[in-house]
Amino acid sequence: MKTLPSRLQAHLDTGVTTLAWCWRLTRADGARFGFTDHDLPLVFDDTIFEPQSGFTASELRAGSDLAVDAQEAEGVLSSDRITETDILDGRWDNAAVEVWRVNWAAPDQRVLMRRGAVGQIRRGRLAFVAEVRSLAHVLGQTVGRVFQAGCDAELGDARCRVNLNAVAFRGTGSVAERLRDRAFVAAGLGAFASGWFAQGTLTWGSGANAGRRAEVLLHDVIGGLVTLTLLEAPLRAITVGDSFTVTAGCDKRAETCSGKFGNIANFRGFPHIPGQDAVIRYATKDGGHEGEVLG
Repeated sequence: MKTLPSRLQAHLDTGVTTLAWCWRLTRADGARFGFTDHDLPLVFDDTIFEPQSGFTASELRAGSDLAVDAQEAEGVLSSDRITETDILDGRWDNAAVEVWRVNWAAPDQRVLMRRGAVGQIRRGRLAFVAEVRSLAHVLGQTVGRVFQAGCDAELGDARCRVNLNAVAFRGTGSVAERLRDRAFVAAGLGAFASGWFAQGTLTWGSGANAGRRAEVLLHDVIGGLVTLTLLEAPLRAITVGDSFTVTAGCDKRAETCSGKFGNIANFRGFPHIPGQDAVIRYATKDGGHEGEVLG
């Protein structure tokens, strides 16, 4: 049960209220924004809550169990605050959200209704609908390490320690020919063997997708032509001349860590852990299932 500040409670007890919703959103890049469904700006906690966004809210849904509660906030795509480009680029993904109920006639009379994060965003031509998830959504995320044969580190991170800026693991090139929405012939990567950049990361340096990152699905060298296929099609079309930087990929196997990167000392998997085949083994007369130590 939520306890209301005494002055806000007194305001509610009058029976005639002047209430508004306020949302404060903090993106992963640290940018902070305030919005309200009131028709004038509201200010508190060093944040200006602007009405120009056209925000409206659904009802608050909450339960007594650990299910993820949710609310929806609908708003107009604004050219200077919430742009379609920022949404497409993922800048609002998992942004921290505070939802306030405020007496707009006296903003110091307010109560924090919930904290959460921006979940799914549905976009239309002129507006968007953002899901505001409660903090319970964190309980559904995997925390800690997983015992598995493959490495659970990200290539190049502090646990892996591979230097992806090294010449051997990094290439720069440009689009020489567009094949499909996510595949193209690349110029400038002729010195690398086929498959070297498969499962790697490509960062666009110019063109409509400049600054965006993509995962490389396939890297093929056939007849001297280098082709790259991305896991997903970019949000904007690939065009000839677009430049990019691409880093080597890793399939998380111990053999790759040792042979390709010379980094087996930092391998973060358990290559000798028994697999599912060990669980379903049974004894047979022809050997192979006699209970010996697994090699």
